[in-house]
Amino acid sequence: MIQYRKILELYKQGMSQRTISASIGSSRQTVSKVINRAKEKEITVLTDEMTNAWLKSQLFPSQTPRGRGFVEEDWRYVHAELKKKHMTLRLLHKEYEMRAADEQRLAYSYRTYCQHYNDYARTHRLTLPIKRKPGELLEVDWAGETLHLKDRMSGEAITVYVFVASLPFSQYSYVEGFLDMTAKSWGLGHIHAFEYFKSVPEVLVPDNLKTGVTKAIHAEPVLNEAYRELADYYQTVIVPTRTVKPKDKASVEGNVGYVSRQIIMGLRNADCKIKLDT
Repeated sequence: MIQYRKILELYKQGMSQRTISASIGSSRQTVSKVINRAKEKEITVLTDEMTNAWLKSQLFPSQTPRGRGFVEEDWRYVHAELKKKHMTLRLLHKEYEMRAADEQRLAYSYRTYCQHYNDYARTHRLTLPIKRKPGELLEVDWAGETLHLKDRMSGEAITVYVFVASLPFSQYSYVEGFLDMTAKSWGLGHIHAFEYFKSVPEVLVPDNLKTGVTKAIHAEPVLNEAYRELADYYQTVIVPTRTVKPKDKASVEGNVGYVSRQIIMGLRNADCKIKLDT
């Protein structure tokens, strides 16, 4: 998305078009075109109401939905409607298509409609609350930070890996340390979490770790066999997160951070010694 206002702001600060292009990620041709159009329209001062959308409509009216014959959508209304229970973009698009038909004008395809809404939400940094049912999900992960124990006989430092399981609805969490990150420890962490919560969730949401997911295929991840058998035994299902999508398990990500700050960092200087069995 072209940042019309940012281009003009930087240009008025005396920045070169080459630097503006490198700064905002638009081509020099685009930057030059925006600046020249602003000069033609005699836009010399940027006021608060001159938003990115407003500038686009003034500088390039033929590129706006109305200029191309498309029905314009009120994205603020769409975002407000999506907060309602059971409301979907699909339903809002259907209503939009009916409105376009009544006006005998063009309507965006569903895919384009979604893209425009995503652009609006991204520009305004908007998010929607994710509604959860009690006991529906259990988000699981290994903490990025580790603890260390010291063998009292040899003085060897032993790494402790921290398993975290969180219930998104209540933010209730279970934390346990393991001496390795094997599939066995991963499974034991789940079993102990079930025992701690005194229940089994409907869905397990792990990251795409090799202890749980053998191959992180976007459409259908391949699950570790032992992990799949654990889910079958406890009559639950596993739905791994999408790759590079931390918001898919935002609760456990947040609690991992809390555990790292409050527990792992809090024990960093503690004198913990163990005796390893030989």
